[in-house]
Amino acid sequence: MHFNISQLIEQYGYLALFLGCIAEGETFTLLGGVAAHEGLLHYGWTILVAIIGGIIGDTVLYFVGRHYGDRILSRFKKHRLKIRKAQRLIHKYPTWFVIGVRFMYGLRIVGPIIIGASHLKLRRFLPLNVLGAIIWAFIFVSLGYAGGEFIGPWLHKFDHQLKYLFWLVLVIIIALILRWLWRDRRNNNANAEEDD
Repeated sequence: MHFNISQLIEQYGYLALFLGCIAEGETFTLLGGVAAHEGLLHYGWTILVAIIGGIIGDTVLYFVGRHYGDRILSRFKKHRLKIRKAQRLIHKYPTWFVIGVRFMYGLRIVGPIIIGASHLKLRRFLPLNVLGAIIWAFIFVSLGYAGGEFIGPWLHKFDHQLKYLFWLVLVIIIALILRWLWRDRRNNNANAEEDD
């Protein structure tokens, strides 16, 4: 069976983009922009899917923070100072924090949890979350689209070889995530024993 990256993106592009924007974001929006430049995805639809994925992802994390925020945040012992700084910012500049949290390095996942834990009203959070997702999706998809000018020819040239590289990178990423989760769990267990 013949397989290449182009077919993968054509078949699963929007779904992969949507799920990626819920979970992480920047990498998937940039790749979505490159795919749109290559004509594998539509530029407008790519932005729309990234917006929807971004809104849903941050809204889910907001509710997680609202219900379990203090318990979750207390586990990030190494990042206590960063979390406290973020908590001060959310209380001082809630509008800018909600809109800009997607652009803050290291706060992409924990940021919306902090917002939820701060008990910012849902009616205030939702429109700001939508606005932030629109700005974020437009910027990163457009950067990917512009970058496609340089990446596109390289992708065509190495499309066949890229399928192997793609699977290799995917396996490495999964292995690193599993290792990180295992170490984080082990550290949490060690910290829990110390607290006892």
